[in-house]
Amino acid sequence: MSTHSHVDGQLPHEPEKATLEGRNKVLGFWLFLGGETVLFGTLFSSFLALRHQVGDGNPTSQELFELPMVAAATFILLVSSLTSVFAIQSMHTNKVKAMIGWLVITVILGLGFLGLEIFEFNTYVSEGHKFSTSAFSTSFYTLVGFHGAHVLFGVIWISILIAQVFKKGLNVITAPKLYVAGMYWHFIDVVWVFIFTVVYLMGKVG
Repeated sequence: MSTHSHVDGQLPHEPEKATLEGRNKVLGFWLFLGGETVLFGTLFSSFLALRHQVGDGNPTSQELFELPMVAAATFILLVSSLTSVFAIQSMHTNKVKAMIGWLVITVILGLGFLGLEIFEFNTYVSEGHKFSTSAFSTSFYTLVGFHGAHVLFGVIWISILIAQVFKKGLNVITAPKLYVAGMYWHFIDVVWVFIFTVVYLMGKVG
């Protein structure tokens, strides 16, 4: 049976769990996300310890942060999390075209988030908030930039998977890859909610 024949309604409801290999991928990815949680937790701890270490004459978080722009980026990323949910739901009901459409929207929203973040960083640098300006700036760019790198990786990963579905179809091999990519995307969305709260909201109030 060819891989493409699965598209015609012959896939199980949860194709990502239809094979032992697929189930192992999902389990292994949960373990990977556990390691990522520890890593981000360390970066959060460092930021919280250093966020008030601003040199004389250097901009503080209250002076720097533009909450409307960050809130817009947050909204974009949260919507992308919703579209990735719709993509997996479409996969479970074997609606391949809808799934691809939702994944494409997810990628576009991810790129929009990255565009706003790059603009934000450029604005801060122009105001004297560079990576090596202070302990606060170093911890800020390390945490937020590390998350941005994860978003970029997710955008590239999902784009590659879209191409694979076009080439190989939706089957018990490609479905687990799509499912764990969805897990990854939710993870970086959750991390961003913590960044928005801990870095920006707490930073704005002092």
